[in-house]
Amino acid sequence: MELVFSPEQDELRRSVRRFIETKTPLSAVRQQMETEQGHDAALWHQMAQLGLQSIAIPEEYGGAGSSFVDLAIVLEELGRGVVPSPFFASAVLAAYALLDADDDAACRDYLPGIADGSRIGTLAFTEDSGAWDLGSITMSAVPNGDGWSLTGAKSFVVDGHVADLVLVAARTSTGISLFAVEGNADALVRTALPTLDQTRTLARLVFDSTPARLIGVDGGAEVTLARTLDKAAIAQAAEQLGGAQAALDMAVDYAKVRQQFDQPIGSFQAIKHKASEMLLQVESARSATYYGMWAVADESDEVPIVASLVKAYCSEAFFHAAGENIQIHGGIGFTWEHDAHLYFKRAKSSQLFLGDGDYHRENLAERVGI
Repeated sequence: MELVFSPEQDELRRSVRRFIETKTPLSAVRQQMETEQGHDAALWHQMAQLGLQSIAIPEEYGGAGSSFVDLAIVLEELGRGVVPSPFFASAVLAAYALLDADDDAACRDYLPGIADGSRIGTLAFTEDSGAWDLGSITMSAVPNGDGWSLTGAKSFVVDGHVADLVLVAARTSTGISLFAVEGNADALVRTALPTLDQTRTLARLVFDSTPARLIGVDGGAEVTLARTLDKAAIAQAAEQLGGAQAALDMAVDYAKVRQQFDQPIGSFQAIKHKASEMLLQVESARSATYYGMWAVADESDEVPIVASLVKAYCSEAFFHAAGENIQIHGGIGFTWEHDAHLYFKRAKSSQLFLGDGDYHRENLAERVGI
């Protein structure tokens, strides 16, 4: 495992950062998150023109065929800019759910649209309990002619109200299986949910004998979805790392210019301690995340263990950095008008998404045999 970035990957990072700073600064983020769909459709198509959605999708399915490391670099920069976008739902959750299911026909049917941005995909996993363990899935799927039909509800589905393709985890007589449902399918009711983090939209989806297509093998999704969620946890850690770094940078920049008693507050010992602790946690999160993304790229057997470790640590590191950023800003940091709140709310929602720290520490303990 070679833990260094190539010159091409360094340039990818610079290019994505320039694009985000130019096309979607934080002032634009506030405008986009107020829209009904929760993102800028024009920006989404521009991202597709840059090849961002296709970056880790194999070439035979219309993608660029790059590695998971390249995808994680893009996610880190998107997290740095708290960009409201269905990128995570489509290019991570939906794309890897299809790839891990090892269904060539489904991949050929759905992945090219995800790769070129013409189709937004998502994964409907959690139900009203909000639990991310496979045992919590109760939605039922039964055969219906040449296909299947789904009955039940899914909650907290990322970008579920705008997705063109919904991949649904449901339970059959054989076990947990994965199904594809068109976003405009009959007997599918989608309702956007109010969220703490307005930069990431969630929806509740109600299925009432909704027609669906089986993806992969009936009863085989327990194994494949576990792989998908491990990759998603590391992908989200990259996004959290970008947000944590942005919060640290924001705090340090403010500490350099904010004056009290005729000197910058950054010269005060208490502020130095806060900034140094933030730096320690951000750099530790960076080391863990980068190891995790290279483990996925190398198809290492360590991925299940690393995924839970990385997700638990990065969730807490981002939340700590976002909270300390507000504290360093003082009174102005507590106002909604200040951009520090964008990172604080994203950090909190990211703690819960894909399972909180306690859930992943328990997973880690089980996986290492403790």
